[in-house]
Amino acid sequence: MALTLADLKGKTVGACVSGGLDSRTIAKVMVEAGVNVVAFAADLGQPDEKDINDIKKRMAPCGVDTVIVDLKEPMAEACFQVIEAQAMYDGGYWNSTGIARAVTTRGLIAEMKKRKCSVLVHGATGRGNDQMRFERYTNVLAPAMQVYAPWRDAELLKKFPGRTQMVEFLARFGIQAFVGAKKKYSTDANLAGLSHEAEDLESMETSMLIVEPTMGVWPQQAPDKIEKFTVRFAKGRAVQINGKDVTPIAAMQLANKLAGRNGVGMKHALECRIIGTKSRGVYEAPGMELLGSCLRYVYQATMDRRAGLLFGQLSKLVADQIYDGRYFDPVTQAARAAIGVFSRHASGTVEVGLYKGNIFFNGLTGCKASIYNEADSSMEASNGLNPVSSQGFAEIQSVEARMLAQAGQIVTK
Repeated sequence: MALTLADLKGKTVGACVSGGLDSRTIAKVMVEAGVNVVAFAADLGQPDEKDINDIKKRMAPCGVDTVIVDLKEPMAEACFQVIEAQAMYDGGYWNSTGIARAVTTRGLIAEMKKRKCSVLVHGATGRGNDQMRFERYTNVLAPAMQVYAPWRDAELLKKFPGRTQMVEFLARFGIQAFVGAKKKYSTDANLAGLSHEAEDLESMETSMLIVEPTMGVWPQQAPDKIEKFTVRFAKGRAVQINGKDVTPIAAMQLANKLAGRNGVGMKHALECRIIGTKSRGVYEAPGMELLGSCLRYVYQATMDRRAGLLFGQLSKLVADQIYDGRYFDPVTQAARAAIGVFSRHASGTVEVGLYKGNIFFNGLTGCKASIYNEADSSMEASNGLNPVSSQGFAEIQSVEARMLAQAGQIVTK
């Protein structure tokens, strides 16, 4: 049975907040209803948040204290795990929002438990993915904790049909808030990237170019010069960039900066939501795209055809699980463990060139597990594969081909 506002009276709840109009409205409504509210915000290295502590200032007038939870390190680790799995969703974009929800819910629940919160409150809309992600992660990480979704509460939806009503409500308590100019789209950000959706982007006749990149530029605005980039991987993890050792956080921040200024990582998607509808999004994930592409070059050198096929299936499975809010499920962990069998051989140094949204392969060195043999692949005379030996293989193949033809199973129409 879904919780209502009346069910929360006298309880201590942990509210996931961003400091925006929705967050302040929900917090004040609960305080006025006699609910003990503790607000929580995740520091995920959001590039669009100049000072994460500003959230505290924005929430304070609502009568709640806000706990800022530093989750930059686990967010960077999650980025590495997604890159290792090459986990991209519909349209081939890096699901920055999906993986961030796993990191956020796990991190905030741990802090909520310390403060005896029995209910997690989230402000996700009843039409999107995040409501399902927050709810499911709460269910699997803290089964005894309840979830309250204000924007699925019929009474609140009736009371606040739009932003104007929220501003008027807060004004009654002397809390200054503004409707503001109509936005062209909404944005969600973290260290992995940004997702832009809704408003003008809901029309399929609107160009994705209305989005103003936060982490970089559009390719046409990038420099007219190729920038070299070098990364060394150790077992599928970036450990060195341009000759300098890096931590996961430093690797993501530097890759975001370098790729972003070269217009890398802008993707468009018309994706299938968890609840069955479709959603249009414009995604920017420069660092994920850069490091992910470079690791792919190593994988191409170390995997045989069947390994590549299985890896692709595992990769898609992990991507779907992340999107659906199932990152901690046994099947996801099993798939990641299998991916680890392949990534443990993915060591080597990749050099690429960045130019106006493109990533050009320059070279791969130090990859001891590579199964590429230049002599075997050469079309010229070499000490590699003896071309005469292929005659026997061709003859064996011909047996099956001729039998299919004789059996009338070959259709040419």
